[in-house]
Amino acid sequence: MFLYSRMLLIGLTSGVNKMGQLIVVIILIIPVYGILIWSYFFPQDSYFWGKRWMYEEEPELSAGAIRYIKVTSIIGMIVFTLIFVGIFIKLI
Repeated sequence: MFLYSRMLLIGLTSGVNKMGQLIVVIILIIPVYGILIWSYFFPQDSYFWGKRWMYEEEPELSAGAIRYIKVTSIIGMIVFTLIFVGIFIKLI
């Protein structure tokens, strides 16, 4: 994950001013946060997104699977927040 953020920083630092870079990063991170928040509040919908065609009837997810989706969403939000803070500090 750190390598990805470093590559993103290297790609963003080529000839554009820092405010423009920050705006691009914010625009790219907002949909990721939206998906993670949606995944946290609606774990069954997020799990079956793009997979509903595979089932005639929608199966029930176990409590463990729902907990796993929620935990990974929270971890994803924390990781992306740290990456965003790192990029923000790097640009200042």
